[in-house]
Amino acid sequence: MFDGKFTTTDSSGNTRFKSPKGSGKIFIGMIIALALFILLTSAIYEVPAGSIGVVTRFGAVNRNAYPGVNIKIPFVEKAVLLSIRTQKDEVQATAVSVNLQVVTSLIAVNYHLDGNRAAEVYQNIGPNYAEIIIAPAIQNTFKAVTARFTAEELVTKRDEVRHQAEIELSKQLEPYFIVMENFNIVNFDFSQEYQNAIETKQVAQQQVETSKQKLAQAEIDAQTVIAQAQGQADAQKALAETGALTDQYLQYLFLTRWNGILPQVMTSGSDSLIDVSRFMNFPQQEP
Repeated sequence: MFDGKFTTTDSSGNTRFKSPKGSGKIFIGMIIALALFILLTSAIYEVPAGSIGVVTRFGAVNRNAYPGVNIKIPFVEKAVLLSIRTQKDEVQATAVSVNLQVVTSLIAVNYHLDGNRAAEVYQNIGPNYAEIIIAPAIQNTFKAVTARFTAEELVTKRDEVRHQAEIELSKQLEPYFIVMENFNIVNFDFSQEYQNAIETKQVAQQQVETSKQKLAQAEIDAQTVIAQAQGQADAQKALAETGALTDQYLQYLFLTRWNGILPQVMTSGSDSLIDVSRFMNFPQQEP
């Protein structure tokens, strides 16, 4: 059995043991090389693009480590990676409008961590800063902004609501070194009772608009009739004043409106007769 020594035999046939000094040195060298390799791999680490490293020494935050190859003290220092890329959170928020209508909305927010202040964020909040800060800040922002508008204004002034909420949320995240990029209101949901009331109001408004249109058209039609009557009266007055309203012209007006049932002879005035037959194609009858 191998016991760490080698055996040799001399010329007399006796067995002698020889200590493997050269092999021991090789073994020790291998151990040292392995230890150096472990130390080297523990000391060198890489921070990928889009991340920031926070180096802690015995658990205490020491410094930031930026993207690329970095060095730390093995077994003494530790690097924690935090993302500085744009992140997106969607939060279901509920609030009350100024006219006491309950509104629920899905809020989508884009944000990123300020990499230069990553060590402070890790020390004061921790790696799960998004869960601790972002969601509650969105809830508080939505409640504060919603209370400034009526339920109807939340819909009709949606862009203004979004703008105010974006400013408010930026103020709340700034002390935590979280940069808010975009704030979007995905939808607004109201109670069923309020939605029914809105629908009824819209129907009533549509009926009012329809009635207004009908009234306006009736007024236009009445004005048209009045204008036509006035025009006809003015024309007749002009004809009478100029003397052009003669018996011949009156006979002409009569004939243009004749339906074919009138008698052949009819009176015009107190002592004149109109012989209709002379305007017709059949021969004149003897008196």
